[in-house]
Amino acid sequence: MIQGKFGEKGQLFFEIDLITNDGLNLPVDAMLDTGFTGFLAINKQDLDSLDWFYIGKETLRTAQGETLFKIYLGKLILNEQEFEIPVYAGDEITEFLLGSEWLKILPLVVNYQAGILTLG
Repeated sequence: MIQGKFGEKGQLFFEIDLITNDGLNLPVDAMLDTGFTGFLAINKQDLDSLDWFYIGKETLRTAQGETLFKIYLGKLILNEQEFEIPVYAGDEITEFLLGSEWLKILPLVVNYQAGILTLG
């Protein structure tokens, strides 16, 4: 189970480790976005340092309309486990986004009043 933190506007943030193709762990804060149905979305510029493998592209509906995303095979550590997952990369993404696909395998506990935020 990982502890999260609340953002200024009630956002849900969790620290994850992105794993580069060379095996280096890069800790980042990722925001949980339940409107995103994948595992992870990142800005295209962040891919350069990760050197992940390109596996295809897909059009997704976003708040800005339909957008074409490139998909990469990425690795990360979340809840002390390593996962190999499809990662969506786009130009308009401003945060590292954890999607709702995680909620199919990890329980989420959120209690704003008590300050409790856990995933896993």
